[in-house]
Amino acid sequence: MAELKLPFIGHGGDYNTDQWRDRPDILAEDIRLMKLARCTLMSVGIFAWAALEPEEGRYDFDWLRDVLDRLHENGISVFLATPSGARPAWMSRRYPEVLWVREDGLRNFHGGRHNHCFTSPVYRDFVGRMNRALAERFGNHPAVVGWHISNELSGACHCELCQRAFRDWLRARYGTLEKLNQAWWTGFWSKTYDSWEELRSPSRVGETAVHGLNLAWRRFVTHQTEDFLRVEAAPLRELTPHLPITTNLMESFDGLDYGSLAGELDFASYDSYPRWRAPDEERQAMLAAFNYDWMRSLKQRPFALMESTPSQVNWQPVCKLKKPGMHLLSSLQVVAHGADTVQYFQWRKSRGAAEKFHGAVVDHAVHEHTRTFRDAQAVGAMLEKLADLRGTMPGAKVALLFDTQNRWALGDCQGPRDDLGYFDTALEHYRALKRQNVDVDVVDETRDLTGYCLVAAPMLYMLRLGAAERLTRFVEDGGTLVCTCYTGRADEDDLCFLGGFPGPLREVLGIWVEETDGLYDSETNGIRMEDGAVYACSTMCDLIHPETARTLGRYTADFYAGDP
Repeated sequence: MAELKLPFIGHGGDYNTDQWRDRPDILAEDIRLMKLARCTLMSVGIFAWAALEPEEGRYDFDWLRDVLDRLHENGISVFLATPSGARPAWMSRRYPEVLWVREDGLRNFHGGRHNHCFTSPVYRDFVGRMNRALAERFGNHPAVVGWHISNELSGACHCELCQRAFRDWLRARYGTLEKLNQAWWTGFWSKTYDSWEELRSPSRVGETAVHGLNLAWRRFVTHQTEDFLRVEAAPLRELTPHLPITTNLMESFDGLDYGSLAGELDFASYDSYPRWRAPDEERQAMLAAFNYDWMRSLKQRPFALMESTPSQVNWQPVCKLKKPGMHLLSSLQVVAHGADTVQYFQWRKSRGAAEKFHGAVVDHAVHEHTRTFRDAQAVGAMLEKLADLRGTMPGAKVALLFDTQNRWALGDCQGPRDDLGYFDTALEHYRALKRQNVDVDVVDETRDLTGYCLVAAPMLYMLRLGAAERLTRFVEDGGTLVCTCYTGRADEDDLCFLGGFPGPLREVLGIWVEETDGLYDSETNGIRMEDGAVYACSTMCDLIHPETARTLGRYTADFYAGDP
């Protein structure tokens, strides 16, 4: 895979110049302002399909070449984007199969973004032709330093093309219906499948009670998204093997398994929008740091901050401005966690449509005499001073196991209470480590744990193939493993382990968990430690029988008071 090689820590943002083609004077003014703000890196072409191919088969690349030429002449590099995040109206009208079908079977109208079927051969063909044309014309342009594929990938299509692809994926995974029925425990409620054609994606107007099906569908959606990425990247990798490829990932997102998706990327990039000045601002800072460490850990290499805002967003319940100095502080936070760029959505505010009031470096006032512009200037100046940090990362010896597929399974397990709090529990473990100034890698269950001295694995309900063996070997080699309640309950198909929880981790943890009590939101229990200190606990309480483990704390209340 190609590496991102920048001679600086990139500073810039989404430059949607296709929206301003009626104003040829704006490009020169934007470049003047970019140089004032010490911008070095722009993302160009995102959502620009209607401008790049205004009619089927007729490409208009002249405006894009002019932008790339002018940016390069002024020392500004470019992530060149593919426009597949939203297709032009003519495509939806002529080829309606490219549009999503909802889970109730109805096809979407044209509109929005990511409203396309990743399985559709027609859409894949259009994307492949567009990307080949872009690579042929601009792959060796001196301004271009990398490819930015699509934008914030998400969503699932339920059309018949996707249903057939889902069945093919299931056949490849399980081999026979007998194995699938056993893995999904379909005998419950007489859900047994007798033909592959009976299998469909989960739907509120169909089946949602087979947890193995729900889990398989989410895995398939990630698989199909990866496959689409692979197809989209193919002409770019063929014609421009020297240019690295990325797509921008989202905060705490669980619609796709990023741990798997990252295999198709050369480096990770990320869109970060903490709710600064919210009542829980300290939690927002921890949440931002958690996500930065997650992005860095996906590839174990520096990542790009592809989107942030220099001021405020326009889509949060309350959109707060950043206080003076906050933009510099938050930008330095992401660099400290391993980012090699600080970029914004967007460079210049749109005049209309959905994000016309989303923060940008250049406001509707269209000059540099604004607080936001000065804040961006300060970041640019600081990044110039920190150029030697490019390519460096924290050297974490601690790993936090945060697994998206485990998150899916926990969200579906139906007990012992509705909200099991997996994400918040993972964040609390992360917070405890960061408050001690400990660097942390955020990894999933598939990661090799060699080199870590401590692994925290909160609420590891689902043990994916090989995970228990890796954790056991980690402990045997001298590592310290931290686990919590609701660990080791189910295998990778969400089938419960037999023989006592925590399943294959029972021996290494030295306990048998007989029952788990769910607590009301207003309810707490206590844990009295050996030294007399008492701590509150909530959400769930495992009722534990120590086997080879030593008891350090006991419950203080309820019928299990005094138990480990």
